[in-house]
Amino acid sequence: MTTPKAPTLLDALIPISALVIMLATSVYLFGDSSSSGPNQIVLIIAAAIASIVGIKNGYRWVDLQSAMVAGISTAMGAILILLSVGALIGTWLMAGTVPSLVYYGLEILNPQWFFAASCIICAIAALATGSSWTVAGTLGVALIGVAMGLGVSPEITAGAIISGAYFGDKMSPLSDTTNLAPAVVETDIFTHIRHMAWTTGPSFAIALIIFAVIGLGGDAAADASALDELMATLDSSFNISVVALLPLAVVFFAAYRKIPPLPTILFGALLGGVLAVILQPESVLRFANSPELSNALAMLKGVWMALYGGYISTTGVDEVDALLSRGGMSSMLNTIWLVLCALSFGAVLEHTGMLMRLIDAALKRAKSTGSLVATVVFSCIGINIVAADQYIAIVLPGKMYRAEFKKRNLHPKNLSRVIEDSGTLTSPLVPWNTCGAYMASTLGVATLAYLPFVFFNLINPLISMIYGFTGFSMVKLDDSEEFNDVADSATVAA
Repeated sequence: MTTPKAPTLLDALIPISALVIMLATSVYLFGDSSSSGPNQIVLIIAAAIASIVGIKNGYRWVDLQSAMVAGISTAMGAILILLSVGALIGTWLMAGTVPSLVYYGLEILNPQWFFAASCIICAIAALATGSSWTVAGTLGVALIGVAMGLGVSPEITAGAIISGAYFGDKMSPLSDTTNLAPAVVETDIFTHIRHMAWTTGPSFAIALIIFAVIGLGGDAAADASALDELMATLDSSFNISVVALLPLAVVFFAAYRKIPPLPTILFGALLGGVLAVILQPESVLRFANSPELSNALAMLKGVWMALYGGYISTTGVDEVDALLSRGGMSSMLNTIWLVLCALSFGAVLEHTGMLMRLIDAALKRAKSTGSLVATVVFSCIGINIVAADQYIAIVLPGKMYRAEFKKRNLHPKNLSRVIEDSGTLTSPLVPWNTCGAYMASTLGVATLAYLPFVFFNLINPLISMIYGFTGFSMVKLDDSEEFNDVADSATVAA
């Protein structure tokens, strides 16, 4: 059998260029909804183009197909976790866990510290829901309205909303991007989240200080009726209590004890269903809408529906219903579809050597750990700019630099952290990126107008690079502590 030829730089650039052109067209034609189908088609076509280039260089189709199957298999653990997360969100909404978190977060809003408080509220809500988009589209819209009532800057308010929403999304085990990043580089989600705290914590603290300083002396006399209505609706529609936070405490305790994420999240989902029956029986019965059944069977049906299809809020207040209507395993299918397509494309690039060809070009000057981290950061930012999708900005750099990190004896969780620090957080800063377009249209503030004030998203990549150049918290593979994490990852994979 003839040995395949090594790809030229032109070979490697052909599928990448095709991907960029098609994604730009997708965003132009479909806007915010481009990641709900159009981008998946783009990735499949780009994988086909990469396969044609590979076949031209002597690779067999059967081997390319096997590479795609193998590439997809690396994410099967994450896919199972994503499905479990969807189920968990559904029961936590029904049980009042998420509503209680949002309610307690709203209680801390003090107009004297409006920007910092807005940031914290959105962080808490996103941590509970795992979705920056949902928080921005609900609480964010309300907070923009309050800002206009208070006479404070909507641009700074938008920066605070996005900073908080992306902090919570980034640190939440319910987030799809937070599940995706460690899966791509072959580590586990709880190891990933713990390691992100080193860069995310200081970045968020600095952002809060800046928001607090900016907000000093602001006018606090205006009415905040929009948030009052949200709180009143939550209080009247759910049994708001500390007990409702029990599933959250159990999941975080399990994460602290390094229990594998899949059984932890599944247990959290089931615990949420049990608490829903105990704390919110009327909501469960109303959601099941089966008066012909006994109460016990109707409650079982309601919990079952939340597990597979999510919870639908019917408070009558649009903002609350939009915030609390989501979840279920079915809600993760679009993300899984995008992940499968992106991994197929990345697998072809990797198997045919085109990915390595691109890496070699990028790594020529990346001699130190700091320059390697900076290369990853700028690669993620560049992909967010040219590919206009945060998922692609996570998957491709993860595939591109995974082997290089291992070659330099750097634990994979370093790479997953850098990818999230830059790929996830810079996506809302690009006007034509799906995240940037969504935030601008939802909050009513242009991307370039709020960009200077999204302090958390701007600071985090810089801190990540500083850590790379100083070596601080850059964990080596051969550290004894990390062998335990590797073992944990192997247990999860098994």
